[in-house]
Amino acid sequence: MLVPGLDALTDWRLALERDLDALTRFLVEGELLSSSALQTAQSLRQRLASDKLVVAFVAEFSRGKSELINAIFFADAGQRVLPATPGRTTMCPVELSWDEQELPTLDLLPIDTRREGISLAEWRRQRERWHRVQLDPSDMAALSRAVVEVTATRHVSIDQARALGLWSDEIGADNPPVASDGQVEVPAWRHAIINFPHPLLQRGLVVVDTPGLNAIGAEPELTLGLLPSAHAALFVLGADTGVTRSDLDVWTQHLGGQGLSCFVVLNKVDTLADPLATEEDREAAIERQCVNTAETLHIDRDRVFPVSARMALTARLEGDAERLSASRLPALEAALTQNLLPQRQRLLGKTVIGGVQSLLEHATRRLRDQRRHNAEQMLELRGLRGKSQGRVNQMLTRVRADTTEFERCTARLSALRAVHARMLRGTLRSLSSERVREAVNALQQTLGSSWFNLRARAAFGELCQRLVAHIDKAAHDCTEIGQMLEASFQQLNAEFGFSLVLEPAPDLAVFREELQLIERGYARYFGVTRIVRMTQDGFNEQLQRMLVSKLRTVFETAQGEVEAWNQAASAMIDGQYRERRRSFKRRAEALERILQATGELERRLAEVEAQDQRLLAQVDQAYDLGTAVRQRAERGPAALPSATGRSPLTLVRSDGAMAPSRRA
Repeated sequence: MLVPGLDALTDWRLALERDLDALTRFLVEGELLSSSALQTAQSLRQRLASDKLVVAFVAEFSRGKSELINAIFFADAGQRVLPATPGRTTMCPVELSWDEQELPTLDLLPIDTRREGISLAEWRRQRERWHRVQLDPSDMAALSRAVVEVTATRHVSIDQARALGLWSDEIGADNPPVASDGQVEVPAWRHAIINFPHPLLQRGLVVVDTPGLNAIGAEPELTLGLLPSAHAALFVLGADTGVTRSDLDVWTQHLGGQGLSCFVVLNKVDTLADPLATEEDREAAIERQCVNTAETLHIDRDRVFPVSARMALTARLEGDAERLSASRLPALEAALTQNLLPQRQRLLGKTVIGGVQSLLEHATRRLRDQRRHNAEQMLELRGLRGKSQGRVNQMLTRVRADTTEFERCTARLSALRAVHARMLRGTLRSLSSERVREAVNALQQTLGSSWFNLRARAAFGELCQRLVAHIDKAAHDCTEIGQMLEASFQQLNAEFGFSLVLEPAPDLAVFREELQLIERGYARYFGVTRIVRMTQDGFNEQLQRMLVSKLRTVFETAQGEVEAWNQAASAMIDGQYRERRRSFKRRAEALERILQATGELERRLAEVEAQDQRLLAQVDQAYDLGTAVRQRAERGPAALPSATGRSPLTLVRSDGAMAPSRRA
């Protein structure tokens, strides 16, 4: 069920791209978009084109994650893609996706890179240091053989393991076993990325396999970067063991309360088969395990799914529908389809509807301004019918006087730009990366060389409060900028004939909430129960880099939105100023031609009337194209429940009121 649903979602997204492209091309050809509005259209299209559906599989070692991935996504390969046989445990995190800009490859990051103190995000930009294996898209068997490399290990001394952050003197129970020669077994690779043109991956699916989150040396970027960005997480447990202490630690520390769409999978239910028990007894045992799991994890029973991934994969390879049903996998896939895909559709649809509404509002304002200028010209030209040459001269003199009067606004606009620039600089200072650096430096001075001590949690809370205060200061500054621009726009509209309308200020409360999410996510690492584990070599530095990177991203994104809003306001002023000047110039030139040629008046009047009809036709066409995008966004994919409760997308007057008709 998941595969056709994902296909339908992707086809819908591609159709939205085409509709949006048609609308954007029309608006660009009609010169109805400013540079800022064009950027909005381009970013909206990029959002549609690059949208990914990220599903993370989380569990301790040997819970059957890889087999579950094979059964759900890759049974059409005719064999296992990810290694899932006994003794073939995936030792490093694995990402499966498709980027058409890259070759089909298996990229493996050597474990030795942990010595260099560089984050995974930075290593992604330095692919030359990765071990690259070319893949043949037509040879699935070769892919399966290549992927076995993610199970590779190597033997190192305890000192080497300690240097790699894979050995802890404080947490001896979690260390890998020591062989007779004094060496220990560690993963050969730190991270793996499989770029492969599988049909589902081409459709925008990203599968993340995250083994051993509680293991010594587990990458903090998995829990602080990859997991929070996932749209759904499947937490895999063993049906025979239920929730072990290690499983509970993973749930509590990495998944519980994180806001993810979490599904708990009790895998290997086939191991509960008892030849001496009846079918009813077996079903009752499975149900008890599901209920106990739900109570232990404090979730609803309907979020727990008993399955047999191995039975499901075998059934699909053999085309055995009855056995597939007995594996119970279809119930899990139905839940993913019904919960995950409609949610993605609603979010994308809401984004598209809001973006198209903004584009149409911008375009109709420009069309309305042009029609207003045309109406002024037609009124003048019709008033000249039957008038003497002296009357035409009088009109020309008045137009030139109006032009001179309008030019007085130049000084007013220069003063407005100066005040606006000064206020904007103050706002952007609150959102600069320097504020993040200052806050982190203050935290480092408070905690000293180690971030993990008894004062850490309170100090980290103070850091987050300091950054939230900067966001609040920027929001207050945006309100003041908006009030200043609103008052200036009203004066310019009244005195010089502008039709300036200020767009709503960006909602910085979103970034305040992001900071609070980061605070909740990271605060777990500063708890007393985690201090010993987190003090292992290398984790301190990695955590700092991840924290600084995420905080900078929040501030840079907020800064970008504030800049874009202010640039849009400035672009509107400049655009209307240029259009008003062109209008005065056209009016003067028309009157001069009328003075020089008999019959020019009616010809010029016909030209202006024809231009006004073209503008009306543009309004209609823009409305029709925008409505097509909105209706497709509201309907959603045919195979998914359609979104409801949408506000209709209509053209809006420059004063914000709803237009009674297309041509209003």
